[in-house]
Amino acid sequence: MRLRRKRRILRCLRKRRDLNPVSVNVNSITRKDVLLVSVIRNEKIRLPYFLTYYRQLGINHFLFVDNASNDGSLEYLAGQPDVSVWRADASYRRASFGVDWTNYLLRKYAHRHWVLTVDPDEFFIYPFCDTRPIRALTDWLDGCAVRSFSAMLIDMYPEGPVEDAIYSEGQNPFEIAKWFDAGNYTITKNPTYGNLWIQGGPRARVFFKDEPKKAPALNKIPLVKWDKRYVYVSSTHALLPRGLNQVFDEWGGEKTSGALLHAKLISTLGEKAQEEMERGQHYRSSGEYRAYAEHLADMPEFWCDKSEAYINWRQLEILGLMSKGNWA
Repeated sequence: MRLRRKRRILRCLRKRRDLNPVSVNVNSITRKDVLLVSVIRNEKIRLPYFLTYYRQLGINHFLFVDNASNDGSLEYLAGQPDVSVWRADASYRRASFGVDWTNYLLRKYAHRHWVLTVDPDEFFIYPFCDTRPIRALTDWLDGCAVRSFSAMLIDMYPEGPVEDAIYSEGQNPFEIAKWFDAGNYTITKNPTYGNLWIQGGPRARVFFKDEPKKAPALNKIPLVKWDKRYVYVSSTHALLPRGLNQVFDEWGGEKTSGALLHAKLISTLGEKAQEEMERGQHYRSSGEYRAYAEHLADMPEFWCDKSEAYINWRQLEILGLMSKGNWA
């Protein structure tokens, strides 16, 4: 595992050559700032609300890698004073699906910072997020000597067909996609890295009902007190050293955890699936997006009589999808 981690570090140092600075404002970062890292491509429609949401949550500075967008995303981000953005025209797949770029930015700029690593369609929630900024959470985690914090990905969806959930730039996506699956999840333990592996939810039952083991993983460890010795090895599903993956209790009780509300299942999905299927830059030759494109032609509906309308984080805790643990 130590050698594997060193190889990951060497990979990210080599891949730093892919990153061309466009607007770098890292001199404004102070010692206690909470940072956010994201790799994007053609997400201009999502970015205004994404930035607003995380600014209100308490993120102090954003570090973006733009993978050759042509929809104005790069120009939009370059005009934001609390954003640093790099352009990468190189292969997303050959950069370990963006993980090499993420690891380099984390190593270079996030050492000793709490940092949130998310996709532009993921919205982090945690216990008391409606009344406490993210700095309250990270201060508490520091006091408990906790270095990593888990969040289950929860796919949100509309009541009717995805194509009818028309999304407008700057809109809160959960105004049109407020439903989620309260159950229908499977959990196993990854013997290599020691992390939980969670699958299920609406994408599994609609897009992967015949091959549920190919459904996307829903386990994430997005919030970490970063150290330059750390690396992500598979998106934000697992880290090295392995101890960072111990974000759950095996001997009774519950560790504090959060959730990521996932705004993928809206009207933008069809166009995104077609683009990524043609590019072939995602995992398993973009097999996930291929499944989306094939099934979207039938205008599937995710809503069923077991669907739950999202209210707040306390609802997710009652359902067992996150926990406040002993944070009071």
